[in-house]
Amino acid sequence: MMKTVLLDMPTLGFVVVTRAALAAGVALLAAHKLSPTRRRTLGLALVAIGAVTTVPAVISVVRGSRGARGQSLVRVDKRLIGVTRYPRKGDDLFD
Repeated sequence: MMKTVLLDMPTLGFVVVTRAALAAGVALLAAHKLSPTRRRTLGLALVAIGAVTTVPAVISVVRGSRGARGQSLVRVDKRLIGVTRYPRKGDDLFD
């Protein structure tokens, strides 16, 4: 079963950045391009930032999935119920 999660752009960006920081920290810890002390310092800092920001990211995703249940992605304007829509130029292309 597929779940729908609705997140606004800032929340989605926050989740992506926290995952990227965690991954970059792990990659720095595993890489051998920097000096060992600098690599360890940067890697642990990024892992710590990614781990600490995981909790708010998870809360945002859970709230987004709860808010999506039973809601349609299409908004309904009550004033337009029963209104006739007349054909427009180009509508015949989609029949």
